[in-house]
Amino acid sequence: MIVVVVVDTSYITASASSAEAFKTATLLKTLSVNSLITGETGVGKKSLAQYILPDAPILDASNYDELLTTLESVNSIIITNLENSPNIKKILDIITLKNIRVIATAKSSYYNEVVDSLFSIKFDIPPLSQRLEDVEQLVQKFIKEASLLFSTNEDFNMKNFKPDLSQNSNSLRRQVMIIYLLQDINDNELMEIMQNYLVDKLGSNSDYKNFLHLYETPLIKAGLDRFKSQLQLSDKLGLNRNTLRKKIADNKQYL
Repeated sequence: MIVVVVVDTSYITASASSAEAFKTATLLKTLSVNSLITGETGVGKKSLAQYILPDAPILDASNYDELLTTLESVNSIIITNLENSPNIKKILDIITLKNIRVIATAKSSYYNEVVDSLFSIKFDIPPLSQRLEDVEQLVQKFIKEASLLFSTNEDFNMKNFKPDLSQNSNSLRRQVMIIYLLQDINDNELMEIMQNYLVDKLGSNSDYKNFLHLYETPLIKAGLDRFKSQLQLSDKLGLNRNTLRKKIADNKQYL
C-alpha cells in the first residue's frame, strides 16, 4: 500500500476513502466551482479546504459579522462549520451576487436546500473508525510532533495503546500528546498534576472517599494488566483477596 502525505495540509491518504477524497480535492484545485466538504469533527475537512484554496481566508460560519465584512473584499473564501451560521441565506446571497468562490465544510448530517443549490460538488470524509489505515499513519505523525514539542527522543510506548477516535484526529492527537508526556513522568510531577486537579474540587466532608478512586482505579488496572489475576495482585498489594474484590466492585464504573 502506498502512503501519501500532503506536505502543506498533512492530510493522510493511506485508506481508500481518504485517497478518494484527496483525489476530489486535487480536481477541485483546477476548477472554479464551489464545493461542500462534510464529515465529523477532526476528519480533515479544513485541511482539504486549505489544500484546494491555499491563499483564501478561513472563517467560521458562526462569526457572522466578520464573515460579512470579509465577503466585501475577497474573490474566494473558506467557510467552516456552515451549519453554525445564524443567517446562511444572506451569506449565500452575497456569495452569489459577488461571484465569490467558496469551499465550505459542515457536519455530515447538514442539509439546507439553498446551500445544496450553491455547491456543484459535495463529498463526505468518513470518520477515522472507518479509515484504520489512516489512524496508524496519524499516530506516527503525532508522535513526531510530540517529540519536537517536548524536545525528547523518548520512544512512544505502544503497549496497550487503544486509539481514542471519539473526535477523530483531534482526540487522537490529544491522546498521543498526553501519553508521550506522562510516560516518563516522575513522582513529584505526577503528584503536582494531582494537586492541581484536586485543589478546586475539594470542599465537601466526604472528599477522601469521593476521590479515592483516582488512586485505587489506576493501581488496580495497572496491577491486573501486569499480573493478570486478582490472586497475584492481592499478594503484590498486600491485601486480602476479599478486600481487593471489594475495591474492584467499588470502582467498577471506572474499570
